[in-house]
This record gives sequence, C-alpha cells and structure tokens, in this order.
Amino acid sequence: MKINIAYPQTGLQKLIEIDDEKKLQNLYERRMAQEIDGGILGDEWKGYVMRISGGNDKQGFPMMQGVLTNTRVRLLLSKGSCHYRPRRKGERKRASVRGCIVSHDLSVLNLVITKKGDAEVAGVTDGDAPRRLGPKRANKIRSLFNLTKDDDVRKYVIARTFTNKAGKETKKSPNIQRLVTPLTLQRKRARNSAKKASVVQSAKDAADYKKVVAKRMAEQKEARRSAISKRRSSRKSKKEASA
Repeated sequence: MKINIAYPQTGLQKLIEIDDEKKLQNLYERRMAQEIDGGILGDEWKGYVMRISGGNDKQGFPMMQGVLTNTRVRLLLSKGSCHYRPRRKGERKRASVRGCIVSHDLSVLNLVITKKGDAEVAGVTDGDAPRRLGPKRANKIRSLFNLTKDDDVRKYVIARTFTNKAGKETKKSPNIQRLVTPLTLQRKRARNSAKKASVVQSAKDAADYKKVVAKRMAEQKEARRSAISKRRSSRKSKKEASA
C-alpha cells in the first residue's frame, strides 16, 4: 500500500510504499479523521501524529466520510455531496464510493501531519514549497499584510517572476479584484442617481396618467348625461305633440 504524507506548514508531501503487512495491520479498521501515531510507519516517523484524510482503492474510487463500511457502495449523490458535482439543477446521480474505514483494498492512503516529531524528515519537514500565486482580491491582500482601508493595495500585489519563451525574465502580477477606485464610486453614484431619476419619472408618469384617466371619465360622464337629457326632452316633446 502507498502512503501519501502531507505537511501543510511547509506545503510538501511525500509518497512512500509499505509492503510490511505487520505495519499495515495497525492502520486497518481505522476511520477517516482519526489520528494515528506515526511510529507505526517506521522509526523516522517517531513522535509524529498524523490524521487520516482519505484514500483511493485499486480501481480509483475515493473514500467518503460518514460511510461506515470498509467496502465499496453505490450511493445516490446530490448537490453538496463529496465526489460529485451536479451539472443541472436538482440533478442526482448514483455513484460508487468507498467507505471511510481503512482496509487492505486501498491503493493509496492519505495522511496529514498534525504534530511534528523530533527528527526532520527529508522532503516533508526540511524544505518549503511557497505558493505559486498570491491573493488576488483586495480584502484578502489587506488581511495578508494587515493593511488599513487608507493604504494603497496596489503597492502590495505579489508579482511572479518567470522566464518567457524568448529567455527573458519577466514579472506578472494579477489584476486586483473588488478594488474600490474613484471610477467605481462614480459608476455607483451614477447608478443611484439613475434609480432616483427613474423613481421620480415613474411617479410623474403615474400622476399624468391619473389626470388623463380622470379627464376621460369626466368626459364620458358628461356625454352620458347629455345623451340622457336629450332622450328625456325628446320623449317629453312627443307626449306634448300627442296630447
């Protein structure tokens, strides 16, 4: 079985292969998120405490937290489930996953060091693997450098140096996202003023419409009244003529 050991503080990880069944016996029937003593893997890991973070079986199916079995099962996965990303709204899919209990069927077991031991381990604790890219969002840059709102974030962008195809060293820095500039504030004021103008115009149009409706209603009422008076006068004249 292969054991992948990661150390988050340095960003390094190491893959070792253990064929000794006596060492692997100490890992069997353990569950994900449980901590183990690193000394069971060898003398170089004495004093280390590791957490089981997952693993894959020989066919590539991953372990899933909360599935209390050491075999492979088929579960109906929906949005929010591990190892599944729905393509459509409300979509669910039945997929094969492995339980969270370690067994001999695993091909790779992932461990994360939570406590460092006394001795350094080559390739895990003795080096450093810095992040390739720095933060891009303005507030995350502020939190990284403890900046205030008055400080200029653009001066603290982490640029990456690399060699281009022509063989020259160049720098590339990310475009800061969610950066508040005078132009963005101007656009915000323009949007707010447009909303206010729209509200005023809508109220004016509604008032004009009510005036037109009231005028039309008055005209129709007057037309009905005149028509009724004409009919009454004509009936009266007919009665007088017959008399």
